[in-house]
This record gives sequence, structure tokens and C-alpha cells, in this order.
Amino acid sequence: MSSTAQQSRTAHGEIERLRQVYEDRIQSKHASRYSRANPGHLYALQEREATMAALFHSIGVDSLAGLRILDVGCGSGATLRQYLDYGASPEQLWGIDLLPVFAEKARSLNLQVTVGSASDLPFPDCSFDLISQFTLFTSVLDPGMKRQIAHEMDRALKPGGKLLWYDFAVDNPNNPNVRGVRLAEVRSLFPGYSITSRRITLVPPLGRMLGRLGPAVYLLVSRVRFLCTHYLCLLEKQQ
Repeated sequence: MSSTAQQSRTAHGEIERLRQVYEDRIQSKHASRYSRANPGHLYALQEREATMAALFHSIGVDSLAGLRILDVGCGSGATLRQYLDYGASPEQLWGIDLLPVFAEKARSLNLQVTVGSASDLPFPDCSFDLISQFTLFTSVLDPGMKRQIAHEMDRALKPGGKLLWYDFAVDNPNNPNVRGVRLAEVRSLFPGYSITSRRITLVPPLGRMLGRLGPAVYLLVSRVRFLCTHYLCLLEKQQ
């Protein structure tokens, strides 16, 4: 078997594994942990949004109006809907996800979402001003596919464009289907990009416990950065 054929076979196997993991997650009894009705999860989302807004503001971006935006691994479109609150135009928003059930839900909300793999984005070169990915890369275990996804995101991003990254920085000992991505790996996936990073999001079991005590307690403890499990990064492509 040629190296190209082997790489194709490996990529296909990784895509099928990912699809099965996501489908199992939908059916999991733990799915309610990721509901906005769960206080700990809600406070984590609010912390993430506030940090995102601060990162944008730090580079002089106070509105997403006029920007062409792609969310990779967009699920049912929660992040795309959030971008509307920051001035983005619906016709300038696109998403892609592996699961048809997510894409169909997003389309029912009038979002432009296609079914496909992040390793083969169906968009021309230099199509977008902003590309985001939230907890996609830690679900990809194959290093070659990680590099291919990063290549595709870089290809689709305009020179000077921004890349918003939110993902686990650490492994989850209870979940073999995720692998943390540290800053050194982010830099290696996107060489030549400038990067601003923030460590956020309390380790989920602790966040869910503290969520019962209210937002003030959650946010206070989340300032202890070694208790936080994710990086929120804003990367900028060279002109």
C-alpha cells in the first residue's frame, strides 16, 4: 500500500471514529452537563464569552460587522448565533460539522452549515476574516489529521485574518477520546501566527460543584489558573 493510500485510510478511520464519538456523546446520560440550565456550565460559558470579548477589544475589534466568519466543528450553531450579537451578518456566517443532525438543526435556525470534515474544507483559499474552533482539536487523536485541519484553516483564512481557539490544555483521565493541546502545539500547528492566550474554565467537576454556589464563587475560584483546563487563544495570520 502506498503512503498516500495509507494516509487516506488512516484519515477515513479517524473521521469515522470521531463521528461515532460525537454520536455517542449525544446519547450519553451526561449530556445534561452541557446544558445552559446547568449553572456550572453556564458560568463557564459566560467566562468564555467575557474573555473572548476582551481579547477582541485588545486588538481593536469591537464589532464583527462586515467580517466573513467560519466556525469549524460548529455543532448546531451556538457559537455562530453568538456572533450575531457582536454585529456579524447572517449571510456572512458559515459553519461545518461532521454530524448531519447538528447541521440540520443549525439550518432550521437559518444558519449556513454544511456537513463535512474539517480536514477538507469546501471553501476557496483566503475566504474568511475570522475562523473559530471550539473543542475540535482535542477530539482529534491522529497527529496527521490535526496538521491537515490546521492547514485547511490556514488556507481558508485571509492574510491578516484572525483565528479564535478554545480547547482543552490537559488530558482527561476519564475520557480516552480527548487529548489536551498545549500552547507549544498550538504554535506548531500555526507557525508564524501571533498568539494571545488566556487560561480559563475550571476543571469541569469542580465547576459543576461550585456552580451551585452562584456565579461570584465560580468566577473567584476560576482566577486560580492552575485549576483551569482550557486555553482561549486569539491568533493572527501574517499579512
